[in-house]
Amino acid sequence: MNRGTRSFLVLAAVFLGTFASVFLIRNGTGGLQQLLGREPSHEAYRPETYTLPDTAPLELDDVELLTRLNDEYARLTDAVVKSVVSIDTSGVRAERLLDGFGRQLIRPVPTQGQGSGVIVTHEGHIVTNHHVIKDQQKIEVTLHNGEKYNATLVGDDPLLDIAVLKIEGGGEFEPLKLGDSAKVRRGQIVFAIGNPFGLGETVTQGIISAVERSVSDTQRDLFQTDAAINPGNSGGPLVNLRGEVIGINSAIYRPDERVNSGFQGVGFSIPSNEVMTALQTILERGRPIRGYLGVRMSNLDRQLRRQLGYTETGAMVETVGAGSPAETAGLQPYDIVRQYDGKKVENVTALLNMVQRSKVGSTLPVEIWRKGEVQTLQVTIAEAGVRSVAAPERDVAGVLDQVGVTLGDEDPSLPGLPVTEVVKGSLAEGHLQAGDRIFGINGVAVRSKDDLLVQLAASVTAQSTALQIVRGNVSGRVTLPPLAQQR
Repeated sequence: MNRGTRSFLVLAAVFLGTFASVFLIRNGTGGLQQLLGREPSHEAYRPETYTLPDTAPLELDDVELLTRLNDEYARLTDAVVKSVVSIDTSGVRAERLLDGFGRQLIRPVPTQGQGSGVIVTHEGHIVTNHHVIKDQQKIEVTLHNGEKYNATLVGDDPLLDIAVLKIEGGGEFEPLKLGDSAKVRRGQIVFAIGNPFGLGETVTQGIISAVERSVSDTQRDLFQTDAAINPGNSGGPLVNLRGEVIGINSAIYRPDERVNSGFQGVGFSIPSNEVMTALQTILERGRPIRGYLGVRMSNLDRQLRRQLGYTETGAMVETVGAGSPAETAGLQPYDIVRQYDGKKVENVTALLNMVQRSKVGSTLPVEIWRKGEVQTLQVTIAEAGVRSVAAPERDVAGVLDQVGVTLGDEDPSLPGLPVTEVVKGSLAEGHLQAGDRIFGINGVAVRSKDDLLVQLAASVTAQSTALQIVRGNVSGRVTLPPLAQQR
C-alpha cells in the first residue's frame, strides 16, 4: 500500500469517527441504536402522583385589617391613575462639531425622550418636569385609556424643574387636586405613579423618608421617598392616601451611574405647594414669577474671611441697588447673609435660589453678620420681572461687559438680534456663540436691540435667565446663571 492510499484511509477514518461522535452527542443512545440499524426502545412513562391543595392557609376574615388595606390600596390606585399620562417627546438638538480646518459647525441631531405627567385642570393642563420636555419640538401624551394627543408647552420654570403642558383638541379631563405639602410628615404612606422605562402605567408604594432634602444648590427642600422612582417616572405624581398630589417626582439618587442607573431606594419629589405657585403664575402670566432682593453678592473665600474676621457660612453683600427691597430693609455692603427665612445660607447660589422662589410681597427675616454683630432684618420681596427690576441705564453697559456678548444690528427679515461675539471666560461662554440670534428673554419677546440690552442686564443681575435663540435652522433655549455665580 503506497503512501497516498494510507493517507486517504487515515483521513476517511478520522472523518467517519468525527461524524459518529457528533451523531451520538446529538441523538443520545437512540442515535447509537440507529447507527447500528436497530430501532430505539421507548419505555412507558410513569406519571408522578401529586395532590394540589385546594384551600388557602388563611381566610380573608383571618386577616381582616390587611384585606381592608389591600382593597383600599387598589381603590386609591384606580382613582388616581386615570389622571396620569405618559409623555413621549421628539425634537432636534444642535451638536457642535469641528471640521478639518478647526472651524465650528452645527449639526442637527434627532432626539427622543419619555416621561410622565399629571392632569391638574379640567381643561387638560398637565404638570411635568422641565427636563422631560427641554429642547423638544413635539410632545405627545398618552392617557390612561390609551388615547393619544398632541400637547403644547404653556410655560416652564427651569429653576424649579416644572413645565406646564396643554392637551390639544379640547375636551373634559379628570384632574387630580394638588394637596398641601406643608402638612406632609416623615413616615406618611405615598404612591408614585408614572411610566418607568417606557413600560407604561406603573404604581409603586413607599413612605416619605425625609422632608426639606437638598440635593444641590438649585434642587432644595425636596421630599425624599423610598417609593420606587425610575427613569421615565420623571414628572409623575407622588400622591397621599386621599389621592392628592403632594409632589412631582423629579430625580433619583445615583451614587455611581456607571454601576447602576436604576432606583437605589432614594427618590426626590418637588413639593406640591411650590408646584402650585409655579402652575398659577405660568397659567396667569405665561412665565414663572421670581422674587427679587436687589443685591450683588460674593462667595466667601479665605482672604475675605480673614479680612472680615468671619469663619461661618454665608454670602457677602457687594452692592445694594437703589430703591431695592434690600436697601429698604437696611442691608449694606459687606454685610454677610447667614440665614434667609430661617434657613442657613451656604453660598451665593443657595441664597439666590431661595430669594427667587420666595413669594412676591412676602416679608421675611434675614439674619446678617455686620462688623462682628448678628442682626435680623425684615425684607419685603419684590418681583424680579424683566420690567420691574430694570437696572439703571448707566449700569447696562457694565453688566453686559461681564455677560460677555456683543450684539449686531437688527435685520427685519430674520428673527431676533444676532450675537456677533462671545468673550472667552465670560458668563455667556459655553451658552451662546457667535451667529446665534436672541429673540426672547424669560419667555418675553424682545422688540429691539435696546429692549434686549436692558432686559438682559436687568435679569442676569437678579436671576437665572432663559434666552430663546435660533442657532442655524434650529430654535432652542439656553439658560445663563445669575451674574453672581461667575465669581
